[in-house]
Amino acid sequence: MEISLIGLQNAGKTSLVNVVATDEYSEDMIPTVGFNMRKVTKENVAIRLWDLGGQPRFRFMWVHLRLRFLCYLYCSAYSQSDPDNLSVSRSELHDLLSKTSLNGIPLMVLGNKIDKPGALSKEALTEEMGLSSLTDREVCCFMISCKNPTTIDQVIDWVVNHSKSKN
Repeated sequence: MEISLIGLQNAGKTSLVNVVATDEYSEDMIPTVGFNMRKVTKENVAIRLWDLGGQPRFRFMWVHLRLRFLCYLYCSAYSQSDPDNLSVSRSELHDLLSKTSLNGIPLMVLGNKIDKPGALSKEALTEEMGLSSLTDREVCCFMISCKNPTTIDQVIDWVVNHSKSKN
């Protein structure tokens, strides 16, 4: 299974990849320049994780990878510290999903950094990101913290089960 991890800068994409691949979290992450790819195997399912840079100059790349599954990370703690981030994030996601090359590709939205004060709830993130309006594809939403492996394990379990049910 191939998963493209996208989201604005500082959403936690690289941290998530590292936690999935190594089970270790680090506070000291440098921004991804371009993209990174890591291969992991979970429960006999090989997963290729594409970590795509979130800075504006790299967002054009988001649509170019031909993947079967899209994972969008949003830093749910930004809702209070940077309220404009949510509208930019929603706009970027919906613009991306309007591309015909991504028609029908399943979408998983992860509200990251739920351990931070002021983080959005799952219901608020779903509403603010306009996820209920996405009726042309499978959409799911999880709230996670890369610092808490339990939340990451739930996401990976869903991905693995989803992969097995599609085969």
